[in-house]
Amino acid sequence: MANIDRVNLGIAQLQMETELGFTDAIYGMGAGIFFLAYSLFELPSSFLMMRLGALRMMTLLTIGWGCASAATMFVHDPASLYALRFLLGMFEAGFFPTVVFYLTRWYPQQRRTKPLALFASGIVVSNVLAYPLSGWIVKYMHGFARLSGWQWIFPLEGLPCVALGLLIPLLLDESPKSADWLDDREKSMIAASFEHDALAAEGQTFRQMLGNPRLYGLMAVYFSIVAAIAVLAFWLPKLIRSLGVTDIGTIGLYAAVPNAVALIAMIAIGARTDRRRRWSQNTITAAFIGAVSLCLLPLASSSFVLSLELLSIAAVALYSLIPLFWAIVPACLPGPGTPNAIAAVTTLGVLGAVVSPLSIGWLNTHTGSLTIGLYAFGALLASGALLLAFVIRRVTALQR
Repeated sequence: MANIDRVNLGIAQLQMETELGFTDAIYGMGAGIFFLAYSLFELPSSFLMMRLGALRMMTLLTIGWGCASAATMFVHDPASLYALRFLLGMFEAGFFPTVVFYLTRWYPQQRRTKPLALFASGIVVSNVLAYPLSGWIVKYMHGFARLSGWQWIFPLEGLPCVALGLLIPLLLDESPKSADWLDDREKSMIAASFEHDALAAEGQTFRQMLGNPRLYGLMAVYFSIVAAIAVLAFWLPKLIRSLGVTDIGTIGLYAAVPNAVALIAMIAIGARTDRRRRWSQNTITAAFIGAVSLCLLPLASSSFVLSLELLSIAAVALYSLIPLFWAIVPACLPGPGTPNAIAAVTTLGVLGAVVSPLSIGWLNTHTGSLTIGLYAFGALLASGALLLAFVIRRVTALQR
C-alpha cells in the first residue's frame, strides 16, 4: 500500500499534465520532493521508533501516509503537489527501515534474505496492481461526481491505509519474546539461532559507527540502487508510451508485466541466496545486470518486444537488490547501533530517488528523450556494484 501511494502519481501524471499543465520537470520535482522528505525524516523516525516500538511506529506512519495520499486529489497547482508529496514522504520515511529492523529481531543472518524478499515483494505486487488499477480508475472514473479520473486515484488507493494501520497491532507481535503463540522451547530455539548473528551486543554503537567508513560506503551504494529503481518506478509508464502505446489503460497493463516477472524471480533468488549463502556475490551480480539492462534500453527502442524484455530483466535485478542489500547491511554494521545505522544508510540512499526523477524530468523536458538519463543511472549503478565489492570484502559473516 505504501508503494501504491508512492507510484500512482506516474499514471495520474499522464492526465494531470493535460488538465493542470504539469510538465515533466514539475512531475519530476514532485516525485523528488517525496524522497527529500523521506530522507530528512529517516533518522528522526528511527529515534522515535526506538521510543515507541516498531508496531506503534508502523501504525502511526501507515495512517499518516494514507491521509496524505488521499488529500492529493485536491492538488491544483505545483505548490500544492509539492506540499502533499512532502507530507507523504515524511510519513512513509520510517516505515521501510522499521520493518527491516523488525525482521532482524525474528530472523538470523543465515535465514534473512528470503523473509526480506517476501516483504519486499509487496513493492512488486503493488506495481503489478497499481499500474493497471490506476489506469482503470483514470479511464473509467473520469467525470464521476464531477471529478477527473486522476483525482479518484488518490482517495481510492490512500484511505484503505488508515484501516490497515489500525490492524497492525492486532496482527503482529513486537518480538519472539512477546509472542504468545510461541512456547518457551520455541522461543529458546529462536534465541539460540542468533548466537553468532551480526547483531551481537559486542558490536558498535551508532556513535562509533559514525566513524566507520563502511557506513558511508553503504550509503553511497544504496544511493545508486535507489536512483536506478526510481528510474523504473517513476518513468516506466513514460517509457512504455515512448514505445508507441497511447491508451492509458493499456500502458498500465504493459507496465505490470516487468513487475510480475520480478515478483516470481526475487523470491526465488532470495531463497537460493540463503540456501547457498552467497549474499555478497548475488548482490553485486544483480547490480551489474540492472546497470547493463538500463543502458541497453535506448538501443532497443525500435523493438517493443525487446524493450519489454529488457524492462523485465531490469525489474528482476533492481527489485531483487532490495532484499539482497538489506540482508547484508546488519552484517556489515553489527551492534546496538544497527537500527540507527539502517536509518542512516536509508537517509542518504533515498536521495538517489530525489536526484533521479529531478534530473531525468529536466533532461526529458529539454531533450525530449530519456536516453541520457538511462545511461547516466545505469553507469551510476555499475559504480555502486564496484564500491559494494570493496566495502564487504572483509565482512566475515558474509563469506561462505
